[in-house]
Amino acid sequence: MIKYLLRRLASSLVVMIIVTFILYVLTDLAIDPLADLRESTSPSKEQDIANRIALLNLDVPSPVRYLWWLGGVGSCVIGRCDLGLAWKTNQQVTDMLPAAVGTSLKLVFAATIIAIILGVFVGLVSALRQYTSFDYVITFITFLMYSLPVFWVAVLLKQYGSIGFNNYLQNPQTNWPLIIIAAVVLGLFWMGAMGGSMRRRLINFAAALVITLAVLIFIFTTGWLNNPGIGIVGSLVLSLAGAVVTTLLSTGLENRRALYASLTTAVVMGGVIYYAMQWYYHFFNPTVWLIIALTVLAVLAGMAIGLAFGGPDKWQSARTTGIVGLISGVIIFIDQAMQYWGQYSKLSQISGRPIRTIGASEPGLQGNFWIHTLDTYTHLLLPSIALILISFATYTRYTRGSMLEVMNQDYIRTARAKGLNERTVIMRHAMRNALLPLASIVPVDVMSIIGGAVMTETVFGWAGMGKMFSDSLENADINPLMAYILITGLLAIAANLVADLVYGILDPRIRVTA
Repeated sequence: MIKYLLRRLASSLVVMIIVTFILYVLTDLAIDPLADLRESTSPSKEQDIANRIALLNLDVPSPVRYLWWLGGVGSCVIGRCDLGLAWKTNQQVTDMLPAAVGTSLKLVFAATIIAIILGVFVGLVSALRQYTSFDYVITFITFLMYSLPVFWVAVLLKQYGSIGFNNYLQNPQTNWPLIIIAAVVLGLFWMGAMGGSMRRRLINFAAALVITLAVLIFIFTTGWLNNPGIGIVGSLVLSLAGAVVTTLLSTGLENRRALYASLTTAVVMGGVIYYAMQWYYHFFNPTVWLIIALTVLAVLAGMAIGLAFGGPDKWQSARTTGIVGLISGVIIFIDQAMQYWGQYSKLSQISGRPIRTIGASEPGLQGNFWIHTLDTYTHLLLPSIALILISFATYTRYTRGSMLEVMNQDYIRTARAKGLNERTVIMRHAMRNALLPLASIVPVDVMSIIGGAVMTETVFGWAGMGKMFSDSLENADINPLMAYILITGLLAIAANLVADLVYGILDPRIRVTA
């Protein structure tokens, strides 16, 4: 393994040097830092050009300047990184990167994770319902989303997701046709997703229709959107629902010990801990690190409950209850943030129009941790939706195709012939192998998070890596451009290495050896 890693790192280093050299030379040929001065009518035009040539060493051949830049990159090994100066802003590139990387992480991370989860789920269901109306509809929707230009989606989200929604909050009126259409669409979705006989499908449709109608009527007729919240009852109900679904997918409901452990975790976390945390958050203003620590504790507490129930496979129960603990912890966090929604919406900078369209935060906003959390959320909402819509289609198509191929394999027929139930065949045997093609896609997407989303960041005014790249290209500033290329290249190498290792974990037939 060590020899393999060393070989890969050595070959990757050679590739990075070659690629960055070629791109440095081509970029230097493509951009013109003197373009604005050439069009100048200033009497000191020639002197200004000479000064800029001296500042940027434009009289030195680009291969030589590349070697200087490479020396600065090599200094990172001893902790003295020098990626050059951004001459337009007179700022060191190393000082620009932390803020740009942090902004891109904030923007793209959640969208990527949500797109992966939703895409895998919908692709899996679509494969299991092959050649049904549900499968055809999902195929049409995914192809439609995949072909949508991001900038067009972003403009529509600004118009209807921000301006239209904020106008609605100013003067809320119940739109009954929209509520009925949404309930029918969701009813049809779950009817197709659950499958089964016609009688079962109609029951699922009716249940989903009634539940959706009840939820939407409650939201739009009680002013919930202006003063949202989950409450202890909602927390308990959602935690119990999460426990049932998690147990169904993880061990099956026939595993009573795991089911009871999950339900107990839901009651403890969604009820008892929820009540305790209300008092805690009332007296203490949390930090990001405290929230992370509490999330870890929620998972560990759930696993402890699973282990306490014991059984022949107590770690299977512990894994399930750990997920339930995480779900309950997220519900508690969301509810606490919702309790400050009214206060946040009434701030002078917000003025009752909370869904924002520009930037990563509201300048000069004062408030506690929860106010700033809501501010981040309202700025993240629209660009995240734009990214999710596009990425979701990719993961859905890959998962569907891979799952269909796996379901026709001999070992799946053998597993069924042995008498294993369908849940075990799908979750334990088929799904694990169906994820193999995604192992080469997901790491690349996750690692490319720091690379940013150029179009989305530009439209929504986020100053991340993508915006830094576009601004540097526009300003003919080669040093920030090369920093972007360097970081994305290193992440691509890391992503491919991770993909190889993940292949070995998912498929026992594959082992990374020297």
